[in-house]
Amino acid sequence: MEIDKIVETLKKAKQPQSEFVKLMDSFNNPFLVLISCILSLRTNDRTTYPATLRMLELGRTPAAFAHISPKILRKAIYPVGFYKNKAEQIIELSKILVEKYNSKVPDTIEELIKFKGVGRKTANLVLAKGFNKPAICVDVHVHRIFNRLGYFKTKTPEETEFALRKKLPEKYWIEINTLMVTHGQNVCKPINPKCDQCPIEKYCPKLI
Repeated sequence: MEIDKIVETLKKAKQPQSEFVKLMDSFNNPFLVLISCILSLRTNDRTTYPATLRMLELGRTPAAFAHISPKILRKAIYPVGFYKNKAEQIIELSKILVEKYNSKVPDTIEELIKFKGVGRKTANLVLAKGFNKPAICVDVHVHRIFNRLGYFKTKTPEETEFALRKKLPEKYWIEINTLMVTHGQNVCKPINPKCDQCPIEKYCPKLI
């Protein structure tokens, strides 16, 4: 597969990005990436984006959220999915960062996944977008599109992550999530993909 041509074609296509994706790409701050990613889990970008903006009005550091009222935070992030649990998670995580990490987000997957509710997807996103370190964040879009392209055959996003680590050139690791999420939201949808509008259609065997 001509992965270089696929990536470069998607970059040149400049498909419209969701406001939340653009916001995440603008942070360059591990803590903001981390708590915003927590909000986004199981919630669409249209809901997550305004909730994230409301959350950031309350603070932008672990110290600010370590002592915030759960009620205030819940109100700010509603109606993201599981907003009550996510508010508690962000407060608990912030307290741990202040007390055990000198308010600094750790920069390894091994340390990040020790936090309650932080999986490999979130950890990789923090490394890539927060620390600008080579890491592959695999969500449903990345998993679906690479399988649809026939780049490999995997059953879960975690399997896809490790397959990409072996096969995808490292120079694409950081940007691949944004490219595939944007492509998945605009064109390569899970149901009724817009193949007639797809800039990489000629490379795609449409396996799934």
